[in-house]
Amino acid sequence: MNSISASALAAWQLISAGDSSLWAVVVRSLSVSACACLLACSAGLVLGAWLGTARFTGRGGVLTLLNTLLALPSVVVGLLVYLLLSRSGPLGFLGWLFSFKAMVVAQAILVLPMVMALTRQTVEDAENTHGEQLRSLGAKPLLRSLILAWDERFALLMVLITAFGRAVSEVGAVMVVGGNIEGFTRVMTTSIALETSKGDLPLALGLGMILLTLVLLLNALITLLRRWRERADQVLTLGVAA
Repeated sequence: MNSISASALAAWQLISAGDSSLWAVVVRSLSVSACACLLACSAGLVLGAWLGTARFTGRGGVLTLLNTLLALPSVVVGLLVYLLLSRSGPLGFLGWLFSFKAMVVAQAILVLPMVMALTRQTVEDAENTHGEQLRSLGAKPLLRSLILAWDERFALLMVLITAFGRAVSEVGAVMVVGGNIEGFTRVMTTSIALETSKGDLPLALGLGMILLTLVLLLNALITLLRRWRERADQVLTLGVAA
């Protein structure tokens, strides 16, 4: 048996045996990403929906900046959060650096532009289709954004799933602000990087298998939601035609 096969077998044994160190890292990683997405989506959905219907001077510049932030490297986000939370930084008094909270903040900042951009595009497309009818009824931009966001809830749910997948697979920001401390701030991606450099391939492969499976399940869920929405639209169209 070659080294790759041996490592893969050992990794599967770690997973199936419920290795405590492996699953502790998995739970911590999911917890950080879930909290980060909760923060980012709470603000991102509202701001993105508002941007989808609002028209104001400088809107083009705001959208350009938002699209630029989509390409912001995760290590840069980590550096900015590090500077804010360091002892000499403006938020150093919080004492959050190299903690669970710092990783949540970094991931939330990282996925916020994506949530806003995708939500804005979804609501704006809906606005182009149904906005005239809502405006004729006297609906203001904020009310229109809320109505259209609810109407596009399945699409926005896919945005949330995409954001979680982005957060859970991120490595740069959490490495910088979390410090990759064993038992405290070590998550799946940082553990894979560390264990690979140490030569502990079974643990790295085990975490990689779990991470890939999770990403696969998220993408499968997005596909199912998309098909569910298409079928619902078809049923609605047939009902209206009848």
